[in-house]
Amino acid sequence: MKKRDWFLIGGAIYLVFIVAFAAFGPAIRQVQLYPLAKQVDPAITQFDVVREAVSKKPFQPPGTGEAFLGTDELSRDVVARLAQGARVSLLVGLVVQGIALVVGVLMGVLGVFGPKWLRQPIMRFTDGMFAFPDILLAILIVAVVGLGILPVIAALAVTSWPSIARLVSTQVATLKDREYVVAAKAAGAPTGYLVIKHILPQLSGLLLAYSMIELAGTILAESTLSFLGIGVQEPDPSWGNMINTARINMNSHPVMLIWPCLFLSATIFALNFVGDGLRAYFDPKS
Repeated sequence: MKKRDWFLIGGAIYLVFIVAFAAFGPAIRQVQLYPLAKQVDPAITQFDVVREAVSKKPFQPPGTGEAFLGTDELSRDVVARLAQGARVSLLVGLVVQGIALVVGVLMGVLGVFGPKWLRQPIMRFTDGMFAFPDILLAILIVAVVGLGILPVIAALAVTSWPSIARLVSTQVATLKDREYVVAAKAAGAPTGYLVIKHILPQLSGLLLAYSMIELAGTILAESTLSFLGIGVQEPDPSWGNMINTARINMNSHPVMLIWPCLFLSATIFALNFVGDGLRAYFDPKS
């Protein structure tokens, strides 16, 4: 077995784990986004909230009591928040990539098979999108639209589709001259049938591999926005805002910085390993 295959298998195993962790982790370790007193009485004062958090021993080290990885500054279970953060990251990443795939494939196909008056503006607009740094454009969109998960999804989707559109247009321009496509066209098959039946199935593997790598970039971008305070907002947990909070307390409690960084880094590596392995499988010439 090749070394690349081991990376692919290891990355796939980790991704299965992180999906199961995101799906069932919050149910196993009850998520407490607020201290207990806040859940009982929403009108409770800030003093009582702080007193309740102190009574529940914040910053418990790993392995003490019921908190396997300890508690944070508000006595919240770190394992539960990591699981909830994984759920947020995967949700944002998958929704963004789904939108980017639909828009990117549509734009890429229209850039090749569309009428001439439409092809050139689409491809020039796609090229123009690359002139803006992705993260800066996402920050601008979030600043204009507002804070929260939905603006983050919208901002990242806007910055994700151009690369897919360029990839699809390049591949479609090559595949449209293949013998089986030319034969189907000569037999009278309409353009839509050619694209759906003969061209897009040839791109499915490559798009899957590319989407895995892009998913890693999307999760990293979402964590970056949350780290900067313009992404997912507290009390909703995200690996990015967990890292930012842990950074504030890293001199006194450095272990709190390890867990979200570890989960984020491992997820990015796993997605890249799986994406690279799938790319090699579907495109042996690469």
